[in-house]
Amino acid sequence: MVTKGKKTKTPPILSHEFIIQNHADIVACVAMVFVVGLMFQISSPLASVFIALHHNVSAPVEIQAGVFQDFTFYTAGVKDISAVFFYLLISIVMHAIIQEYLLDKVNKKLHLSKIKHAKFNESGQLLAFYLVSLVWGGDIILRDNLLSVSALWDGYPHNNMTFLFKFFFIIQISYWLHIFPELYFQKTKREDMSSKIQYATLYLIFITAAYMFRFTRLSLVLLVVHYLAESVFHTCRILSYTERTSISSKLFRFGDLLFVLARLSSVILAVLTFWYGLAQAPMEQQVMDLATGNFNTGLFRLNALVAVCLLQAWLMWNFIMFQVKRMREAKAFAGANAANAAKARKSEQERAKARKAKKEQEVEEDTDLPEVDQDTKKSLRQRVPARHPESVNFKNLPPTEPKTASR
Repeated sequence: MVTKGKKTKTPPILSHEFIIQNHADIVACVAMVFVVGLMFQISSPLASVFIALHHNVSAPVEIQAGVFQDFTFYTAGVKDISAVFFYLLISIVMHAIIQEYLLDKVNKKLHLSKIKHAKFNESGQLLAFYLVSLVWGGDIILRDNLLSVSALWDGYPHNNMTFLFKFFFIIQISYWLHIFPELYFQKTKREDMSSKIQYATLYLIFITAAYMFRFTRLSLVLLVVHYLAESVFHTCRILSYTERTSISSKLFRFGDLLFVLARLSSVILAVLTFWYGLAQAPMEQQVMDLATGNFNTGLFRLNALVAVCLLQAWLMWNFIMFQVKRMREAKAFAGANAANAAKARKSEQERAKARKAKKEQEVEEDTDLPEVDQDTKKSLRQRVPARHPESVNFKNLPPTEPKTASR
């Protein structure tokens, strides 16, 4: 008898299922078109618009006392939109690579539920991006000497950026933009879409606004502080799903403290920059000039400060509500355990009372019998318990005489 193998249905070409299953390959092919275009002289100028960074300028920099040298810097411009589109494609490809070659292999070993499976994938993707951004942002802070607080507003407007500085913001905008097509590619449920759309939109609004209005230094420092707290949180969540509760419980407490400190430090840095530092500029420089990229006006600073403080207050409110919810769940879980333990104790007490009542009932029955019957019952109790009928050897039993019917 020939057994038929299990047939796998291949979805029709250009159908939704086909695009979802092969979206990484499709997007990679589209990105390769731009890369291959760099190899030909005819298409090279057009392909470089999407791949290379533009709006570069040369500016003299004092390397020693009285010695100047020209360095290449980059500014924000319209051609950045094409670069954001190309690196949006790269972000989708990298998302698929991390999912397929790292997260899916770990998920097969953990055997998580569907809800935990989705949260584990989300935390894994975000943790990888946060760690890369932390290392990258910290390197830029050290290279550009942004460790002093006054460097956040000195020399505003901050039009000139190094290659790594500008590329950092292009990648940030591209990554948070790629969240929206990933909702379709990952078949995200409707109830989970709102939270992802919400935080991706907030990231896009604040990062793009800081990039356009030349507040890149402050934005870089705030992103590094925020990503540090978020990376600890997602690390704890991954450890809890891998049943490393002893480590994750301690890290959760450290992450909670770090989150509060991140919110506090973000508000302090925003107040120092918008309320104190930029206000020290001469009055003739506190004007809005689109040509020079100057947005240092009192009204603009106030709106920016209010926006940052409202965002931090909203994040803190969500954090407090999350902690309250977790405390209630822990209290309810502890109450349920206590109730189960009390129920178990009560059942044990009832069994003990039943055994005691049974013994008392047997004693009362013995006292009601005559003295001869009481001695007989005691002797019967002291005998060995009767064996199972199957274990008895009937061959060794003495023969019994047949009873005669009485007339």
